Amino acid sequence: MCLGIPGQIIEITNVAQKLATVNISGVRREVNIACIVDEEHPVESCIGDWVLVHVGFAMNRLDEQKAAGTLKLFRKWLL
Repeated sequence: MCLGIPGQIIEITNVAQKLATVNISGVRREVNIACIVDEEHPVESCIGDWVLVHVGFAMNRLDEQKAAGTLKLFRKWLL
């Protein structure tokens, strides 16, 4: 089983290497966003996107409602 955690991209740290800072429930992590960028959605346009993060990679984009629901479930399980 794999676990992906929702987070929001708050900063692009390296355009060439496709790296960004993601806020995951108040914790900031640098992640690779190569899996979520393409010609229609370039690196520079990712700030503010909600993404599913797994082992240092943003695997896909999520809408804010889905991210909030998943984070709510995580908090319930962990408390």
